[in-house]
Amino acid sequence: MVFKYFLPLLLLSLLVANCASRPLYRLPSEEKHATKKSLQTSRPYNLAHRGSNGELPEETAPAYMRAIEEGADFIETDILSSKDGVLICHHDVNLDNTTDVADHKEFADRKRTYEVQGMNMTGFFTVDFTLKELKTLGAKQRYPFRDQQYNGKFPIITFDEYISIALDAPRVVGIYPEIKNPVFINQQVKWADGKKFEDKFVETLEKYGYKGSYMSEDWLKQPIFIQSFAATSLVYISSMTDSPKLFLIDDVTILTEDTNKTYAEITSDAYLDYIKPYVIGIGPWKDTIVPVNNNRLMTPTDLVARAHSRNLQVHPYTYRNENQFLHLEFNQDPYLEYDYWLNKIGVDGLFTDFTGSLHNYQELKSPLPQQQ
Repeated sequence: MVFKYFLPLLLLSLLVANCASRPLYRLPSEEKHATKKSLQTSRPYNLAHRGSNGELPEETAPAYMRAIEEGADFIETDILSSKDGVLICHHDVNLDNTTDVADHKEFADRKRTYEVQGMNMTGFFTVDFTLKELKTLGAKQRYPFRDQQYNGKFPIITFDEYISIALDAPRVVGIYPEIKNPVFINQQVKWADGKKFEDKFVETLEKYGYKGSYMSEDWLKQPIFIQSFAATSLVYISSMTDSPKLFLIDDVTILTEDTNKTYAEITSDAYLDYIKPYVIGIGPWKDTIVPVNNNRLMTPTDLVARAHSRNLQVHPYTYRNENQFLHLEFNQDPYLEYDYWLNKIGVDGLFTDFTGSLHNYQELKSPLPQQQ
């Protein structure tokens, strides 16, 4: 049944290359939520990390549509900006690893070096390309050991197009956009009205009707989690939107881009108490919760327990099916990894590159009741 709709959706997604900033799908005013199956809230959330990017190039329309077909509760994305201030879906501030920009000789003179999060980075950056130029690039798989047959076939999509994919789904599907690298974006992109990246981010959500606190009637109609590694961005937008927010946590040795603190510092009790009024949860790198040594799990930290004691959800990242990402205890079986994190560690959602496998595991272990 899953594959019945997949090919037509792939063909439809090719139209994105010709539609620039126009949303590919119907606008929310044309949608009738009452006819849709509601979001499940009875088990941990299946969070499609950049779409079903284990199968298709990340953050493309086909990757998101595939994730929806496979049972994702939320589709996750990273929001950056083009040179002309259009918000786009792309993980890296540069284009080198996940597009064919190097094959476009017309852009050879666009290579730049910028300071990003305290380090010099050289490459082709989204902020040096207009949306029209970005739309000429083809997305490609990040990892060489994944399926390469779709490389170059699908373009970068806009924030509007991503939202429209969720709203056009046959059931209620949540969105999980990240305010990505806001310090860098605000340094490099200036909007004519003097507003910041975060302002434009919230304006886009408001345009499509996203509002409401967690589990409110409005939220259940159009579910959303807003995420960022920059706590200052989450605090800044807290006065603009009551949509639920999660604070992302990287490896404990890495400095935050906005406060120059280590994530070890900002996982302290004092910092969790500080951020709690602004967020409903945290999204830690999974090795921050359970450290790893020589690909073996060590003793879990108390981060999940401390978060839960403050009524904060925990959505760790990233779960990948390939052997090189599975720790030795899981015997090359992603189901064992899901079982460990959901039932032993007790997290509230998982960011996965393989939405279908997580959905199949959950349907096997905790199937949802059939809705009438």
